[in-house]
Amino acid sequence: MLAVLAAAAPPRPQPSFRDLARRAGAAREADRVDDAIGLYRRALKLRPSWDEGWWYLGTLLYDRDRPVDAARAFEQFVLLKPDSTAGWALRGICEFQARNHDAALRHLQRAAQLGLKGEDPVAQSARYHLAALLVRQSDFELAVEPLTALARAQPESGRLVDAIGLMVLRLPYLPSEVPAEKRELVQMAGAAGYAFLARQGDVAARRFEALGARYPQAPNVHYGYGVFLLSQAPDRALEEFKKELEVQPESVYARLQIAFELLKRTDAAGARPYAEEAARLAPRLFATRYALGRALVELGEVEPGIVELETAAGLAPDSPEMHFALARAYSRAGREADAERARATFRALDQRRKGQ
Repeated sequence: MLAVLAAAAPPRPQPSFRDLARRAGAAREADRVDDAIGLYRRALKLRPSWDEGWWYLGTLLYDRDRPVDAARAFEQFVLLKPDSTAGWALRGICEFQARNHDAALRHLQRAAQLGLKGEDPVAQSARYHLAALLVRQSDFELAVEPLTALARAQPESGRLVDAIGLMVLRLPYLPSEVPAEKRELVQMAGAAGYAFLARQGDVAARRFEALGARYPQAPNVHYGYGVFLLSQAPDRALEEFKKELEVQPESVYARLQIAFELLKRTDAAGARPYAEEAARLAPRLFATRYALGRALVELGEVEPGIVELETAAGLAPDSPEMHFALARAYSRAGREADAERARATFRALDQRRKGQ
């Protein structure tokens, strides 16, 4: 009889999406994280287009230190909300923690393109992880902007100092991967670099001097000090760049800094040999061809200079400066139609940059 009654009983009604979503939110607010995760998963099976659910599931998994699962949740979130800076940022941070570094870099760069504004914790964390990954793949110049933003918004801290030190020394490591024998060097360089980026000039000067005294033969120590000195003591900066060449005879960037400083002083003849050697050492680096092109044009070798500047523009087509220099060179060569095209390209790129 009981079996007959059981068979005749109606099936228990399944909870609706609305009910699961309500219960998930209540569990989250009550800090019952595991319950909330399970309820969000059930609700999302019923409604995969629920972007808020993917967001909360991702943040809960992130808080539970489950970066792989959190990254998957944020992946679904940004498919529904492709213009969410925070979504791309958190996806990238989770990929970083899961050691999927290439994917993390792509997603953090997307967040930066959308605009990492303000000083909220997500934006700050995204900047740090983006900078660390850029340093890791030797894009040291690109790491300067996020590290500068961090240094001007955050107090000096161990992980930020390490990231800046690696950038200053041009060492392609993550902060967690610094070899033990380089740790003091990286920390001293990072402390000097932090003060520089944070606009603490006097502190930076003392720290760079101490760094140079402690590690006079370490690559890029004199280069970093020279970059710091450029705006306030350019003659001393040139001395530091030349010291760098004694430590690293094939330093492309020390040569470039010397060439650009001499060009700034209208000493194209002095700049030329440094630019020529830099272009020989790094022919695919647009800045070397740009420096050489400018020097040649200023020395009256306009057509060879145009060839170098055209090569530079081809290597960095989105750089307004390349097209501005080309416009001036074309004008000096009497090629007005080419000059006007280069000016139009410059104006468009410059406007795009200002609009970002």
